[in-house]
Amino acid sequence: MLARLAADASPALGGVRLIGIDGHAGSGKSTLADALAARLGGAPVVRCDDLADHAHLFAWDDRLAREVLEPLRRGEPARFRAYDWERRVRGEPREVVPAPVVLLEGVGAGRRAVRPRLSLLMWMDVDRAVAWERGRRRDGPAQARFWEGWKPAEDDHFRDDPSRDAADILVVPQYDGYVVRRR
Repeated sequence: MLARLAADASPALGGVRLIGIDGHAGSGKSTLADALAARLGGAPVVRCDDLADHAHLFAWDDRLAREVLEPLRRGEPARFRAYDWERRVRGEPREVVPAPVVLLEGVGAGRRAVRPRLSLLMWMDVDRAVAWERGRRRDGPAQARFWEGWKPAEDDHFRDDPSRDAADILVVPQYDGYVVRRR
């Protein structure tokens, strides 16, 4: 159902349907994006984590616009260097080709600055504390210190730029799939 909704959405970025998948860290955004990408025949996925870095957890709007959205809007490949969170450096260049559907997933994917370019915004509707616990388990003890800084930064982001209320669809992960609530 979600893949059909994404494919049927009206293009809002040139000929591209940019689908935002937002929610708290640990809520399942990457898992959903990967599943949707496969159902959509290999739709490209842009991860907000690749644009952010330790010094700029949420200050990546300009980079997203300049390196990803504007080229895709013009029908050109987007090129950017993804951040390596362990080595703390930008990695090798990545390319995202314009496609009928491109998925943008990550905390802040539905931010105010991006919404006019989104064809559809999905919110992973998972309780913040539950999502954070899942994220901490996923990342392990080596990232415990990072999580202590992340939690207040994420709270500040969503207080200043809430995206749940702007979502077209609320997605609730279940053991055997998803419950989808259209808004």
